[in-house]
Amino acid sequence: MIITDFLERNARMFGEDIALVELSPTDDRDNAVTWREASLIESANADAPYRREMSWRDFDRKANRIANMFLGRGVKRGTKIAILMTNCLEFLPIYFGILKAGCIVVPMNYRYASDEIQYCLELADIQILVFGPEFIDRMNAIKDNVPGVKSMFFVGKNGPDYTENILEVMTFASSSAPAIAMDEDDFAAIYFSSGTTGFPKAILHKHRALLNSCRTEQNHHSQTKDDVFLCIPPLYHTGAKMHWFGSLMVGGKSVILRGTKPEWILRAVTEEKCTIVWLLVPWAQDILDEVDAGRIKLDDYLLDQWRLMHIGAQPVPPSLIRRWKEYFPNHDYDTNYGLSESIGPGCVHLGVENIHKVGAIGKAGYLWETKVVDENGIEVPAGQVGELIVKGPGVMVEYYKNPEATAEVLKGDWLYTGDMAKVDEDGFIFLVDRKKDVIISGGENLYPVQIEDFLRANDKIKDVAVIGMPDTRLGEIAAAIIEIKEDMEATEEEINEFCLDLPKYKRPRKIIFDKVPRNPTGKIEKPLLRQRYNSERLVEAENSL
Repeated sequence: MIITDFLERNARMFGEDIALVELSPTDDRDNAVTWREASLIESANADAPYRREMSWRDFDRKANRIANMFLGRGVKRGTKIAILMTNCLEFLPIYFGILKAGCIVVPMNYRYASDEIQYCLELADIQILVFGPEFIDRMNAIKDNVPGVKSMFFVGKNGPDYTENILEVMTFASSSAPAIAMDEDDFAAIYFSSGTTGFPKAILHKHRALLNSCRTEQNHHSQTKDDVFLCIPPLYHTGAKMHWFGSLMVGGKSVILRGTKPEWILRAVTEEKCTIVWLLVPWAQDILDEVDAGRIKLDDYLLDQWRLMHIGAQPVPPSLIRRWKEYFPNHDYDTNYGLSESIGPGCVHLGVENIHKVGAIGKAGYLWETKVVDENGIEVPAGQVGELIVKGPGVMVEYYKNPEATAEVLKGDWLYTGDMAKVDEDGFIFLVDRKKDVIISGGENLYPVQIEDFLRANDKIKDVAVIGMPDTRLGEIAAAIIEIKEDMEATEEEINEFCLDLPKYKRPRKIIFDKVPRNPTGKIEKPLLRQRYNSERLVEAENSL
């Protein structure tokens, strides 16, 4: 069995039932009528109607057309096809169409700049790229520098002249399932990750891993056919997609919300009768802040059917969950831990029955094993800090074309996560620190070296170190400790203006002027900086709640 079998089964058993809904709220319209009504009124002439939906039968047929279109053009089994798109109704049929063709699907981070896109296309040996309108300028800049990419397909109207419109060409292909035999040991997907240097690594997974993520997610959150999952995070990431896999497994409806405003989230839950919502810490924080301020009144929404709120992708402040339960006392709560190398969330999870252990990431997930070990790989006693390692059917095959990096994290069947943790007397795992310097801010990975290299281009900066600082809303923020040259002066405003050339999510949120300590070998002493600044920042953050 492979994951596309679930889609074909759903098409047979629940063909006319709604599989996917896309909501595209906008500020100038969202208070007039319901999104469903707006879609019916304006769909004839609106490029992006508020609400679009797709049945399981249509989902499967579109995926088949995508697959057969590729196969009809001579695409071979194992060809790597990349998707560069924001969340939309077309994303998942294209994803599954690539899988049905026996190809390897490669979702790409839509935040990537042109040079990062080019690097990843080359790293993963991409031969075909499917991209959306948001990326025209970025692709124009590199289209002549990716000779390995033989074809480019565009999703939308008025694509560049070097692309074909995939939504048009697929209509000429058969809607029947292609006769491609696959099993769990076939390669299925590549997802991108990075270390502290910011250079992406290509993570290769088999169909077995994708299938396991369905089983793990459904076991953890008990999805049924009647559940409705609200999906907000980006579908290029393992987090959002693998949580949705639980709905795929049972044939439940899912709602793709293109936006994160608190009122949009609550409105989507109300109008689509959502029962399960996965949030990042900032979004949960924003909802609570709006309710606290009186700008949102929960009585204006229909939320009784909402049964589960779960959070992942970053450490969760216990104080946040305590506040959440004050407003939503009947919600089950869970937190999930995972890595792209472990096919996303679920290798560790708290469990809805263990809210008394908020602050822990939980125990080994369904079909997973965990250990906390010392530098020799020997399991440490409860209460002692070591590195968290995991084992299960969702562990990656390898870092594609990078045997050295693979050997660093795969030792036998165990994946070394790089996260430092300890286990309490009841067997619950608590993260302590990360070996890596990656900063997780609002669920996004920030790579300090990239930001440091950018800042060092400023003529006034002698040295710089970027570290993570705790933040009640984003989990962490990037703080830049900047050492100015002796004969120069600089202000915080000047540095912030200089950083406008960085993507917004990479800009430091805090500027500190200080000396940058280095050890005798020239390495920045980041542990010293964290110790110096984070203790007072943590107290400040907790006091603000």
